[in-house]
Amino acid sequence: MKVLIICTGNSCRSQMAAAYLEQLCPLWTVRSAGTRPAPEVNPLAVRVMAEDGIDISGRIPMSVSRYIPEPWDTVITVCGGARETCPVFTGRVSGRLHIGFDDPAAAEGS
Repeated sequence: MKVLIICTGNSCRSQMAAAYLEQLCPLWTVRSAGTRPAPEVNPLAVRVMAEDGIDISGRIPMSVSRYIPEPWDTVITVCGGARETCPVFTGRVSGRLHIGFDDPAAAEGS
Protein backbone atom coordinates (compact mmCIF):
# COMPACT_ATOMS: atom_id res chain seq x y z
CA MET A 1 0.00 0.00 0.00
CA LYS A 2 1.33 3.41 -0.97
CA VAL A 3 -0.25 6.45 0.73
CA LEU A 4 0.39 10.18 0.30
CA ILE A 5 -0.92 12.60 2.94
CA ILE A 6 -1.21 16.26 1.94
CA CYS A 7 -1.78 19.49 3.85
CA THR A 8 -0.90 23.05 3.01
CA GLY A 9 2.39 23.61 4.84
CA ASN A 10 3.47 20.01 5.47
CA SER A 11 4.62 21.17 8.89
CA CYS A 12 2.00 19.69 11.25
CA ARG A 13 -1.06 17.74 10.15
CA SER A 14 0.35 15.71 7.28
CA GLN A 15 3.63 15.07 9.09
CA MET A 16 1.81 13.85 12.20
CA ALA A 17 -0.69 11.74 10.26
CA ALA A 18 2.07 10.14 8.21
CA ALA A 19 4.08 9.30 11.32
CA TYR A 20 1.09 7.68 13.01
CA LEU A 21 0.22 5.72 9.88
CA GLU A 22 3.82 4.52 9.58
CA GLN A 23 3.61 3.24 13.17
CA LEU A 24 0.29 1.48 12.55
CA CYS A 25 1.22 0.02 9.14
CA PRO A 26 5.01 -0.41 9.00
CA LEU A 27 4.90 -2.32 5.69
CA TRP A 28 3.18 0.53 3.86
CA THR A 29 4.98 3.30 2.01
CA VAL A 30 3.73 6.54 3.54
CA ARG A 31 4.77 10.03 2.47
CA SER A 32 3.59 13.52 3.39
CA ALA A 33 3.72 16.70 1.36
CA GLY A 34 2.39 20.24 1.20
CA THR A 35 0.86 22.44 -1.43
CA ARG A 36 2.93 25.34 -0.02
CA PRO A 37 5.59 23.71 2.18
CA ALA A 38 6.79 25.54 5.28
CA PRO A 39 10.53 25.97 5.89
CA GLU A 40 10.49 23.42 8.74
CA VAL A 41 8.32 21.02 10.67
CA ASN A 42 6.52 22.88 13.45
CA PRO A 43 8.50 22.48 16.71
CA LEU A 44 5.29 21.94 18.69
CA ALA A 45 4.33 19.06 16.37
CA VAL A 46 7.76 17.55 17.02
CA ARG A 47 7.23 17.92 20.77
CA VAL A 48 3.73 16.42 20.77
CA MET A 49 4.82 13.45 18.68
CA ALA A 50 7.80 12.88 21.00
CA GLU A 51 5.32 12.62 23.87
CA ASP A 52 3.85 9.64 21.98
CA GLY A 53 7.33 8.19 21.45
CA ILE A 54 7.49 9.11 17.75
CA ASP A 55 10.43 11.16 16.48
CA ILE A 56 9.63 13.48 13.55
CA SER A 57 12.44 15.92 14.33
CA GLY A 58 14.46 14.96 11.24
CA ARG A 59 11.63 15.41 8.77
CA ILE A 60 11.63 18.13 6.15
CA PRO A 61 8.51 19.65 4.56
CA MET A 62 8.24 18.56 0.92
CA SER A 63 6.28 19.92 -2.02
CA VAL A 64 3.50 17.76 -3.40
CA SER A 65 4.86 18.47 -6.88
CA ARG A 66 7.65 15.91 -6.35
CA TYR A 67 5.05 13.15 -5.96
CA ILE A 68 2.69 14.04 -8.85
CA PRO A 69 4.10 11.55 -11.40
CA GLU A 70 4.11 8.60 -8.97
CA PRO A 71 1.32 6.03 -8.63
CA TRP A 72 -0.54 6.05 -5.29
CA ASP A 73 -3.04 3.68 -3.76
CA THR A 74 -4.52 6.50 -1.71
CA VAL A 75 -4.05 10.27 -1.56
CA ILE A 76 -5.41 11.82 1.65
CA THR A 77 -5.88 15.55 2.20
CA VAL A 78 -6.03 16.61 5.84
CA CYS A 79 -6.96 20.28 5.45
CA GLY A 80 -9.41 22.25 3.38
CA GLY A 81 -6.72 24.31 1.69
CA ALA A 82 -4.93 21.23 0.40
CA ARG A 83 -8.22 19.71 -0.70
CA GLU A 84 -9.09 22.80 -2.74
CA THR A 85 -5.64 23.10 -4.34
CA CYS A 86 -4.74 19.42 -4.65
CA PRO A 87 -3.03 19.01 -8.01
CA VAL A 88 -3.93 16.56 -10.73
CA PHE A 89 -1.64 13.55 -10.49
CA THR A 90 -0.12 12.16 -13.68
CA GLY A 91 0.53 8.82 -11.97
CA ARG A 92 -2.31 6.41 -11.17
CA VAL A 93 -4.28 7.25 -8.00
CA SER A 94 -6.63 4.47 -6.91
CA GLY A 95 -8.43 6.43 -4.20
CA ARG A 96 -8.76 9.89 -2.74
CA LEU A 97 -9.92 10.72 0.74
CA HIS A 98 -10.38 13.95 2.68
CA ILE A 99 -10.13 13.88 6.47
CA GLY A 100 -10.10 17.49 7.66
CA PHE A 101 -8.33 18.43 10.88
CA ASP A 102 -8.06 21.83 12.53
CA ASP A 103 -4.58 23.30 12.21
CA PRO A 104 -2.68 22.49 15.41
CA ALA A 105 -0.27 25.34 14.66
CA ALA A 106 -3.17 27.77 15.11
CA ALA A 107 -3.99 26.49 18.61
CA GLU A 108 -3.62 28.94 21.47
CA GLY A 109 -2.66 28.21 25.06
CA SER A 110 -0.11 26.02 26.74
